[in-house]
Amino acid sequence: MASHDESHDHDHHHKVTFWNKYVFSEDHKMISKQFLVTGMVMGVIGVTMSLLFRLQLAWPEKSWPILETLLGKWGADGVMTPDIYLALVTIHGTIMVFFVLTAGLSGTFSNLLIPLQIGARDMASGFLNMLSYWFFFLSSVVMVMSLFVESGPASAGWTIYPPLSALPQAMPGSGMGMTLWLVSMAIFIISSLLGSLNYIVTVLNLRTKGMSMTRLPLTIWAFFVTAILGVLSFPVLFSAALLLIFDRSFGTSFYLSDIMVSGELLSNAGGSPILFQHLFWFLGHPEVYIIILPAFGITSEVISTNARKPIFGYRAMVGSIMAIAILSFIVWGHHMFMTGMNPFLGSVFTFTTLLIAIPSAVKAFNYITTLWKGNLRLTPAMLFSIGLVSTFITGGLTGLILGDSALDINVHDTYFVVAHFHIVMGLSAIFGMFAGVYHWFPRMYGRRMIKSLGYMHFWITFVCAYGVFFPMHFMGMAGLPRRYYTNTSFPMFDDMADINVLISVFAIVGGIAQVLFLFNFFYSAVRGRKSEQNPWKSNTLEWTAPVEHLHGNWPGELPTVHRWPYDYSKPGMEEDYVPQNVPIKEGEVETGH
Repeated sequence: MASHDESHDHDHHHKVTFWNKYVFSEDHKMISKQFLVTGMVMGVIGVTMSLLFRLQLAWPEKSWPILETLLGKWGADGVMTPDIYLALVTIHGTIMVFFVLTAGLSGTFSNLLIPLQIGARDMASGFLNMLSYWFFFLSSVVMVMSLFVESGPASAGWTIYPPLSALPQAMPGSGMGMTLWLVSMAIFIISSLLGSLNYIVTVLNLRTKGMSMTRLPLTIWAFFVTAILGVLSFPVLFSAALLLIFDRSFGTSFYLSDIMVSGELLSNAGGSPILFQHLFWFLGHPEVYIIILPAFGITSEVISTNARKPIFGYRAMVGSIMAIAILSFIVWGHHMFMTGMNPFLGSVFTFTTLLIAIPSAVKAFNYITTLWKGNLRLTPAMLFSIGLVSTFITGGLTGLILGDSALDINVHDTYFVVAHFHIVMGLSAIFGMFAGVYHWFPRMYGRRMIKSLGYMHFWITFVCAYGVFFPMHFMGMAGLPRRYYTNTSFPMFDDMADINVLISVFAIVGGIAQVLFLFNFFYSAVRGRKSEQNPWKSNTLEWTAPVEHLHGNWPGELPTVHRWPYDYSKPGMEEDYVPQNVPIKEGEVETGH
């Protein structure tokens, strides 16, 4: 560790300029802010798209001048074209899953917390860390650029199934927009791999003295396992995208076979679009946990800190994180029950899918038990963490239906699926991200966010989130297909027109509520009330570092760890918290081991 310290002592003498402090920074704290702000910009774009297509679904015949302003020729006379509707759904899904949730959680909080919570000066490689951000930024720019292509953005759904994504002539959104989508995702995967490798090496090699693996906060366990998931699964999507580029541009037939386009029989033979689905979902299902596990880690820390209680079942929580990670690789087939899968294979995937409910339930029950009879401090971060427990349980229950092949076939590709994955993954992960921002904002900026705005933000978001996605379950059970541009062509769905209006009103109110958060965030970063060093009376090491930012985190020696991170309300102690760097007193029993 000495050599690592010396290299950073040497770092303090180099000349600090605007460029190497704010733009090409190798300091993990600055890089985490870069990820967060970029993720927030992408989030605004993604949420705006969802509000635009909600206008179309609720009032399909109505003319909206804003559509003409924002969409140009695709919103002529204020009415959205079917092609651009599909494109908005596609890019909304892509941006929210990859660019907001993956970056907003892993990119932001792994960068911020891994070195600070394990007692390291910085990441193992600051340069690779900087590259990881700039590849992410470049992929975001390319994805946004694809919105301005003349033929239109990618329109094959966020899962980009062939043949729509493999044949440039298939539809307007299969042309240059699709190519830019693939280029953007390839760059994004490079960013994720660079980041993940850095996180893994840092956790394994740079822990401070006394920081054994069983003394790591659950946040670090979650980020560590998430990084391993990313390293193992993202290359599979990379190979899927590469083969798709070959099919699009070089005349190969990995995913294409016996296809006619506009009366012309194409020469492709021997490929299978099902192969793409296997490759995509082999990443796609671990990706769900790449998004949700960091949110779990953040929630574990926030709930324990604000309940003033040790986290219930620390080892069970670590075990459940590992079990979820392992099982996430053998459940991808439940996305493919409709592909003519062998019923025996379907039953295998049903079994493994239902099995993953067990470690997920362990986490939910442990959160509830930690909250039970705790001395709760209902900060905005705590409310969002409790909101995550609520949405994860609600959405998880519908997952049991979709995980069973016989039941899934009835509701597959309906709004039931949209409701399920938005509640269990989208809302839970976003609530975890908000909890993390509210909780660690003083650590990032040395200031406090405005608490009253935080409460308003939570309650409006929570109510509107359920208002949007809960009714969709019933629409799905009634058979309403997802991704349809309008439902007015089908008289059997006329009864659901009012529900679509209700959902869209909730969506618009919930979307506007995010302005409260954005104002609170940027105003507080500059003008907020100054924060003390440890505002939440927390035990983990990041609160022992000085509030002012210095490259190296701690002046002088690194802290030494003597205990696990959850010694809250410990009998015989003067305070209701004991930081990890406080030595064990004579006669004190060490907990958590």
